[in-house]
Amino acid sequence: MRPRVLTYTYILPSVRLLKRDYTYDAPTPNYPSHVPTNLFQKLFLAAGSGIYSFFDPTRADLIATLGETTAFPFLMERLRDRMLSDPTGRRILRDRPRITSSSIHIDHLLDYPENTIGRTYAEWLKREGVSPDTRARVRYIDDEECAYVMQRYRECHDFYHAITGLPIIIEGEIALKMFEFANTMIPMTGIGAVLAPLRLKPKQRERLRTIYFPWAIKNGASAKPLINVYWEEILHQDVQDLRDELGIEKPPDLRELRKKRISRL
Repeated sequence: MRPRVLTYTYILPSVRLLKRDYTYDAPTPNYPSHVPTNLFQKLFLAAGSGIYSFFDPTRADLIATLGETTAFPFLMERLRDRMLSDPTGRRILRDRPRITSSSIHIDHLLDYPENTIGRTYAEWLKREGVSPDTRARVRYIDDEECAYVMQRYRECHDFYHAITGLPIIIEGEIALKMFEFANTMIPMTGIGAVLAPLRLKPKQRERLRTIYFPWAIKNGASAKPLINVYWEEILHQDVQDLRDELGIEKPPDLRELRKKRISRL
């Protein structure tokens, strides 16, 4: 425990200011980016981040905070145990790899043969205009190993997009969140999948209800745990072979469905 000093300022009846310092023992962080919080603080952060991210879903920082503060220990321990029960998952936990543009050399992946996982991933990043370097560090999960599990999920999210072909438009994100919830049971993914459609137009909600949610629930629940995929080691593998191995069917092209509907208007 390390002491922390808080300064409180009081306004006295004589209108003079009096400052007093109070010292208390702040919890020691369990890892470099850790911000220790109690249950009340987590609930407060979860409520605030949930409300604001609903109205502004582009705030990745708020979505990250919601994900961490609603990741109850027994759920993250369950996901970690799924990694520990798998040989590849255990290696990931031991090696602690990070997915960044420098660790997997995004530009080099574009030279891979077509239909490889590496090229599919790099082309998806380029087409959608996103980068793996934007993933925030986990802060509010107390257990250090479970924090890494959340970090790993967060950094693998774009690989899930790439192998399913779902774009980063809001419908694609919602569909993938439902898929992730069925596969990982991380609460934030389920919260997003249930509440985010409330902001959509009726036709968008209908597409999710009739096409993408049934696909997401079926494939997410039946697929092997994606958290145990060591993406860095299989970049040369054929992407369809991986889908077959994991038990994932590629959903209908969302952008094409949207274009067809617009062309009929």
